[in-house]
Amino acid sequence: MTTTPETIDLLIEPRWIATVDSDTPLSHHAVAIHNERIVAVQPIHEARTRFDPVSHIKLPEHILIPGLINLHTHAAMTLMRGIADDLPLMDWLQKHIWPIEGAHMSPQFVYDGTRLACAEMLKGGITCFNDMYFYPDAAASAASGIGMRAMLGITTLEFPTPYASDASDYINKGLAVRQDWLDNPLINFCLAPHAPYTVSDTTFERTLTLSEQLNLPIHCHIHETAQEINDSLQQYGQRPLQRLQKLGLLGPSLIGVHAVHLNDDDLNLLAETGSNIAHCPTSNLKLASGFAPVAKMRQMNINVGFGTDGAASNNRLDMFAEMRLASLLAKGVSGSAQALPAHEVLRMATLDAARALGLAEQIGSITPGKQADLCAVSLSSLETRPCYDPVSHLINVAGREQVTHVWVAGKCCVDNKTLLKHKQNDLESAIALWQNSLEFRQQP
Repeated sequence: MTTTPETIDLLIEPRWIATVDSDTPLSHHAVAIHNERIVAVQPIHEARTRFDPVSHIKLPEHILIPGLINLHTHAAMTLMRGIADDLPLMDWLQKHIWPIEGAHMSPQFVYDGTRLACAEMLKGGITCFNDMYFYPDAAASAASGIGMRAMLGITTLEFPTPYASDASDYINKGLAVRQDWLDNPLINFCLAPHAPYTVSDTTFERTLTLSEQLNLPIHCHIHETAQEINDSLQQYGQRPLQRLQKLGLLGPSLIGVHAVHLNDDDLNLLAETGSNIAHCPTSNLKLASGFAPVAKMRQMNINVGFGTDGAASNNRLDMFAEMRLASLLAKGVSGSAQALPAHEVLRMATLDAARALGLAEQIGSITPGKQADLCAVSLSSLETRPCYDPVSHLINVAGREQVTHVWVAGKCCVDNKTLLKHKQNDLESAIALWQNSLEFRQQP
């Protein structure tokens, strides 16, 4: 008795599959996709018998991985890439970035900057990003227009910007935008109080209430510099993490960004409360913030993912670079060559980041039932040969230039290195206009 094959949207046949559910990659397996979701992961000969795909893609020298997740960025700041390099954090912020934002911030700035960021990220295998910036409606339009998944911050500060006048205004505007985008499956929101040094106790308390009522993550810079901690001790008599713990913000909903300067009490607080960390190694080095104790965090079962930070302080939105650098730094700082092995690094950049965002049931691994957010990486070039361990190659050899195909919710966004749903000439013209405007602002 013959069985009629199941009709599906897509069948992908790579050389290897790193499901992330397992440390060992699968060989000669296929991924079946239908209605945006992964239907099956099984040996190629079985999949060919079981399924009748509308589209059938063979990638004989590729490894297929879950789409990478950028756990912390400021996407629109891509328009300020390289505009104020080689400066300490507070000088960089107060003397350059904030004045430029004050002069140029607008919905169009955010829309164009986020479009540029999304194009860069998608081409580098990033399918989801966690953003902290202004005008989230413009960012949502940019991300959804190019087909990318986004977690957009309801960014909150106490001082005025062109976007909002005070903390309540930031929150109220962000909540209104969230309401407008509730029906879009690719656009999610989190609460994003900027940092303990820019947010009051009253605002943190409101943030916690909203997080509990709406089941939203909280995305906040924390312990990035030694100065931040010293200032907190003088003003509050507590380290920032101690203050957040007293206010009730530490817990599985918190994504603490940077977490560079941590003592044993800080680490214990993070571990005991189940808080998450977004580790941004390139930005931490470029701003001379220091070395986050990531290997120690992982030993204490603290959930850690990777972020690029903004292109103004990186200057790339390149998760392959972050993964490799994070692995090397962890080995160097801990003194153990076994710290952050390749399979663990890949998990941190995918499933662990999804867990921090509250999206682990939807994305982060190549698992039947999950959304088909996928990235294919070619290991066919001379620079990537010979290949004994494809997962090790992902972290230690390959770069974003080896990404050939990217899918978000089963829809192809990058095909043979070509970005789809993208008006390149329009974007390039917009970038040129912004560069002229910002360069004029920088003139002495």
